[in-house]
Amino acid sequence: MISEAEKKVLDGTVWDEFCDALKEAGRIVQSKKAPGDAFNQAEGYRYLTRLLRGGLESFLEFRDPAFPHLRCGAHETIKLGADNPDNRYESATINPKYDYRITGNRCTVDYLGISSIINKYASGGTMEVTGHIDHRQMEIGPDGELEIILSKTEKSGNWLPLGEASNSITVRQTFQDRINEKRAELKIERIDAGDTRPEPLTAEKLERGLLGAVMFVKGSAQMFENWAESFLPTLNDLPPADQDYCQSIGGDPNIFYFHSAWQLAPDEVMVIDAPQIPECQTWNFQLDNWWMESLDYRHHTIHVNKHTAHYRDDGSVRVVISHIDPGVPNWIETAGHDMGTMCWRWIGADEHPLLNVRVMKLADLASLEE
Repeated sequence: MISEAEKKVLDGTVWDEFCDALKEAGRIVQSKKAPGDAFNQAEGYRYLTRLLRGGLESFLEFRDPAFPHLRCGAHETIKLGADNPDNRYESATINPKYDYRITGNRCTVDYLGISSIINKYASGGTMEVTGHIDHRQMEIGPDGELEIILSKTEKSGNWLPLGEASNSITVRQTFQDRINEKRAELKIERIDAGDTRPEPLTAEKLERGLLGAVMFVKGSAQMFENWAESFLPTLNDLPPADQDYCQSIGGDPNIFYFHSAWQLAPDEVMVIDAPQIPECQTWNFQLDNWWMESLDYRHHTIHVNKHTAHYRDDGSVRVVISHIDPGVPNWIETAGHDMGTMCWRWIGADEHPLLNVRVMKLADLASLEE
């Protein structure tokens, strides 16, 4: 007797249900408070295709926790949740009934952090951190070699705790200087896997994978659409975000976040002054679109960090956002956008100074005191 999943594969129902559920995700792009012009709507639909690519890889291609693989799921053309242009993100599916080993080389990337998490993005939920370790806590060999054990029970040496419900790990590599820093080279394996091999694809695995992918698209898109809408009351300001919420959806525990929305007329600029730069691992600012995707950092200067910034004589930093080059340091390009969201991060800082934000006419920018 064939199973229900096999029947759905044989008569095509499994594909029809996937396509119907994906069609529903398109309604998120047309949310009432989302920008309704063709440009932002086009970016919204492209955003859904990017989430779908990430979802299919995560839920269909790399879903087996017995044979985990570190994959880069957010990059130049898959973006979500104010993805950091200074970061390389990697993730792997795990199951806490197993123990795992991460091996590789630390190399020279400025920051390396690894978290075990409970990822509920596919249900529009949270991404709770259940354990964390970064390079400052790791024992690293003289040539950069490292080994980390992932398990529910504590181990000697480098140990990343797994919770009872942990289902994934996230690796963050944060660069200050992408040209000269070398990313960590890491791999993950299940301990005592022996010479076993993954089972072949089944109808049940296909059905679960397609359903998981489309739920990821809908859950992620709705969550970040709601978050973008919540920034509207602080439009063109940049206050501290709700740090507990940031952590609940996967934020790095070493980061203090500022989030908001922005909108500029063609003749306007935004000036962000950071009067005090605290001692920190690094810091950065980035400009995002309405869907909380970082703008195109391959071809535009849409972010600045501790290494790339121009500092004023008193050690402070001024960032200027404008549609055209204003001829001042730390210019952030809008890359064809007139509205969106934005994020400032203090990373590894004991203090979290506030930021001063103002919008003015481009013609008045030259009158500001240096």
